[in-house]
Amino acid sequence: MELSNLINQMTLEEKAALCTGASAWTTTPVERLDIPELIMSDGPHGVRRVPDVNQMAIKSLPATCFPTASCLASTWDVDLIGKMGQALAEEAIALNVGVVLGPGANMKRSPLGGRNFEYFSEDPYLAGEMAASFINGVQSKGVGTSLKHYAANNQEFQRFSISAEVDERALREIYLPAFEKAVKQAQPWTVMCSYNKVNGTFASEHHTLLTEILKNEWGFEGLIVSDWGAVRDRVAGLQAGLDLEMPGPQDRRVQAVVDAVRSGKLDEAVLDESVRRILQIVFKAHKTPKGGDFDVEAHHQLAGKIAAEGIVLLKNNGLLPLQGQKQIAVIGRSAEKAHFQGGGSSHINPTKVAVPFKELQARAGDAELTYAEGYPTDASFRQDLIDQAVGLAQAADVALLYIALPTFKESEGYDRRDIDLTEQQIALIKAVAAVQPHTVVVLNNGAPVAMNDWLDGVDAVLEGWMMGQAGGEAIADVLFGRVNPCGKLPETFPLKLADTPSHLNWPGEMGQVRYGEGLFIGYRYYDAKEMPVLFPFGYGLSYTSFAYSNAAVSATTFKDVDGVTVSVDVTNTGAVAGKEIVQIYVHDRQAGLVRPHKELKGFAKVELQPGETKTVSIPLDFRAFAFYHPEYKQWITEDGEFDILIAASATDIRHTVTVTLQSTVTLPCILDKESTIREWLADPRGRAVFGPFYAKMETEARKMFGGGDERYGNNESAIGMDIMDMFNEMPLVSVLMFQQHALPAHPEDLVADFLSKVHNGD
Repeated sequence: MELSNLINQMTLEEKAALCTGASAWTTTPVERLDIPELIMSDGPHGVRRVPDVNQMAIKSLPATCFPTASCLASTWDVDLIGKMGQALAEEAIALNVGVVLGPGANMKRSPLGGRNFEYFSEDPYLAGEMAASFINGVQSKGVGTSLKHYAANNQEFQRFSISAEVDERALREIYLPAFEKAVKQAQPWTVMCSYNKVNGTFASEHHTLLTEILKNEWGFEGLIVSDWGAVRDRVAGLQAGLDLEMPGPQDRRVQAVVDAVRSGKLDEAVLDESVRRILQIVFKAHKTPKGGDFDVEAHHQLAGKIAAEGIVLLKNNGLLPLQGQKQIAVIGRSAEKAHFQGGGSSHINPTKVAVPFKELQARAGDAELTYAEGYPTDASFRQDLIDQAVGLAQAADVALLYIALPTFKESEGYDRRDIDLTEQQIALIKAVAAVQPHTVVVLNNGAPVAMNDWLDGVDAVLEGWMMGQAGGEAIADVLFGRVNPCGKLPETFPLKLADTPSHLNWPGEMGQVRYGEGLFIGYRYYDAKEMPVLFPFGYGLSYTSFAYSNAAVSATTFKDVDGVTVSVDVTNTGAVAGKEIVQIYVHDRQAGLVRPHKELKGFAKVELQPGETKTVSIPLDFRAFAFYHPEYKQWITEDGEFDILIAASATDIRHTVTVTLQSTVTLPCILDKESTIREWLADPRGRAVFGPFYAKMETEARKMFGGGDERYGNNESAIGMDIMDMFNEMPLVSVLMFQQHALPAHPEDLVADFLSKVHNGD
């Protein structure tokens, strides 16, 4: 039956009920019309399907716990993330789930964000590519996704009510593009709005975000669902474009919608549109047969492969991979109790868990392994645990320190207060390193940690992230050289918290948090400040080395709509096979508005045998060179030169190629009465109308203020300044006010005449 016919047969009460959940995880079925329920489940890195849909916080059914988003993004491998999406869909089908609630595509504005482990990156391009691949993988199997949390959900502090005060350009260039890319490249079945307000309006009631941008501008075809408990006013939400409220039941909200339609407050056509979007997804999900089993072992192995690809080797003084050590001291309670996921709504009941210590034993050959707990589960300080660890480390050939950031420091629901390990963990690392020069630190955490107190004292550091249920195997494989580490950081590790871009504007007060850093988050900020960092965005070491050569572009001069392709040869110059991640950044040499020094606009991961060379080609499109102009309300390009930076990280630029872009963008004239002289001269139509008059005006100005002093060969006026430098930044009408005696008409009339000629020319 056509959806329109079905909607016509529904009562007002049935339509209102459909737009609100029937339980914690299901939509409202309409049995008389054969409209089934839709079952949703948490699922950014695993299917958290609870056995009773009427309950939320109960133990879920067993499912594969894959690595969290921090680790996924560190792989920079879109194909691998797509395979994970397919596996998630298979498990959703087996567990009778129609829509998986993920992925999360919000920006990591600060390393303090409690939910950062569920988000991909500080960079919108990388986050968007990861999200799109995740979505395409899941939906290729007939299971839906829910792209979240839209928008500007970057902290846990007052997340249900805080207003993210963010300027339009930062919103468009930093906080929305990952969502935009995911929507346009993958069309998620649903998009989940966030709890918070954006510039004073709840995301669940934000017509600009939900309807004007997401549905109309980006062409989103699915339904918009609320985060669980994010709705304040159901009628206002519907009017803004929020289709489905979760969770349910919410009889009062349903009645409010019915009353609003009957009173004329809510147009029934608006309700019908939400009903249409919901029914479309309900029936799409229903088409996929549910039930059966999934391959537990295959999915466990896939989780291990992803974890291995996402591990980042941060430091190595030649100790790794381990070879020939006879006595290995394994220290840290996370070696026995794997720390592989975060707390909160994404917490998975894993099918099995690889114990790191046992995985080391399985690969250590005839080496003897000893174990010490090292640190407790709580924040207490235990010198006895440190003393025990030191004794084992002293007697060993190498010490492996497994250090996991505890849940009381990092979880959904609350932000971190610092970026430090616990006092006990720092003391433990320093004490062990003092007696054992061959010390390796293995980190399990969801976001950056400070290392200044101990980094210099250890031989090697592995960032293992929240590694998923098979992460213990992956770490052991990397430590013993069965896997060559190839992950690279999707976010900057700062030297200290005070260095971070949002530090002065975090976490907000009086119900608002100001995004005062604007465009400059992550590496964009550190570039602008020329500030050193602990480890830069895109950084990661390998057991081999790579050389870049023969950098080239498909055209040195090109039109923005045609784009350009960048290519470079990458050679494995080491002795073992490895994978390199080539990153492409774009630098605009001159722009009409301020721009970051460089921005990631492409990347590729390439696998190479020793001595092997491959050519990597990466296309750059219109958006790679564009910026959002708030006055024009659109993405624009400008004629001029761009540097294309071919890099191994944000601070390791291997080649630079300069190209010339020809813009095809035709812009309307936005000059008005308050436009400055510089703005008049920068606008082609303004310059054509005003340009001839400018020379006379400059002559009159220099006459009035004494002109330049030829004795000193400069343009200083009688009042000790270059008067035109000041005048060029003033509104034209204001400058002309000083020259009224020499003008043929009043300044306001002259400017009005100029504006008439300019705009009539449009």
